[in-house]
Amino acid sequence: MIDPIGALTEAFTSFLFGKVETTRLPVRTSTGQAQAVYLPTAAPGLGDSGVIIGREVYSGKGYIYDPFQLYGQQLPAPHWLVLGESGNGKSALEKTYVLRQLRFRDRQVVVLDAQGEDGVGEWNLIAQELGITPIRLDPTAALNGGIRLNPLDPSITTTGQLALLRTIIEVAMGHGLDERSGFALKVAHAHVTETITHRQPVLTDIVEQLRHPEAESAEAMNVDIDDVRAWGLDVALVLDRLVDGDLRGMFDGPTTAGIDLDAPLIVFDLSHIDRNSIAMPILMAIVGVWLEHTWIRPDRRKRIFLVEEAWHIINSPFVAQLFQRLLKFGRRLGLSFVAVVHHLSDVVDGAAAREAAAILKMASTRTIYAQKADEARATGRVLGLPRWAVEIIPTLTPGIAVWDVNGNVQVVKHLITEAERPLVFTDRAMTEASAMSEASAMPTDEARAVQAAADAEAEARAEAMAMERQWRDESSETVA
Repeated sequence: MIDPIGALTEAFTSFLFGKVETTRLPVRTSTGQAQAVYLPTAAPGLGDSGVIIGREVYSGKGYIYDPFQLYGQQLPAPHWLVLGESGNGKSALEKTYVLRQLRFRDRQVVVLDAQGEDGVGEWNLIAQELGITPIRLDPTAALNGGIRLNPLDPSITTTGQLALLRTIIEVAMGHGLDERSGFALKVAHAHVTETITHRQPVLTDIVEQLRHPEAESAEAMNVDIDDVRAWGLDVALVLDRLVDGDLRGMFDGPTTAGIDLDAPLIVFDLSHIDRNSIAMPILMAIVGVWLEHTWIRPDRRKRIFLVEEAWHIINSPFVAQLFQRLLKFGRRLGLSFVAVVHHLSDVVDGAAAREAAAILKMASTRTIYAQKADEARATGRVLGLPRWAVEIIPTLTPGIAVWDVNGNVQVVKHLITEAERPLVFTDRAMTEASAMSEASAMPTDEARAVQAAADAEAEARAEAMAMERQWRDESSETVA
């Protein structure tokens, strides 16, 4: 029922002031167009200096990241943690990131490649493209001219050598050395380094000295020589594995000549090592200390140390402590440590929970690809992610990840160029053959449909490449 007084009032008001409200038809638009009206949907970026990762999903803006450029301003530390289940794009991200970083002449990268394909590490294609020979650590080839790394290399300080020997033994034994075993190892190492000067000391010398200690070693501590021999027996048995066991040949001789530590990319191929054996953390420890003393130098170069399957490091208390020390070089000597892990629960619930927490705290950048809902909640709880980010992690499609750069959280789609695609595509055995067989078995109409879809995908990639070139052009002055 119409209110006569209200109608009269509205008519009088309209007569004096004109019609107050007008009827407007609804407007249909897309979210892409509407976001220009509501500008806060375009999240602030990280600047325009560094390497292009891709684009921010909600705004479409280019996403550029570089830990060296951001350090001291938006990042307290240059270290980076990459998480996510297999098949979501972690590997492609790492490889394109390295390739793009190597465009800068002051960058150098070391990769511990723990995964293999076709009998070689998955970084083999990139190494070949750059004219680099990977350092392949292979127990089966070590005795026939394979690569050797000497834990007693003279380029490592005597203090570093002893620390490395202790780490190797503690990793293999699963517990720390007691005082007596540590004393036996120390006197054996001291005797070897003092008496062998005409060649590189090797592990065989340490094992021999542990089995047959010198009388002077016992007299110095006023103990019986048989006691010193007994204290060093377990240590000798552990080191004997590197000399005459399943790891024989890789560490029981002088370091192989010709390893180029000045190359822009150095790849340690560990794909021939059983990833679930005790050999992997031992290898990680030896390579880590060897690099600490031979590779990291105060020459103003920016270095990136990328470790695949990094839970082998973070899940071992003794190796984790060693790498904690290595990470501290990030501030003093310009080192960015990149750890790639499938599940955070692999490390935070492991034997090295305390050490893992310390390493995670040093990683100011965290990239999280798709995970199951329960894993995403656990990850969000440990890393302190906002609730909205935790909720979308299980819904992420391959190539899209949540990036948390010291609290700046964005959703980023990684873009791969046509030139990079053949180098970073690591599922050839599973995809190419099956795709070809399926296409050959398809009827003509279905084959045409598949081809049309492939053409559309190629067109989309070309568009992405054009966008990337535009971003590069716009940021080239600042990057230079």
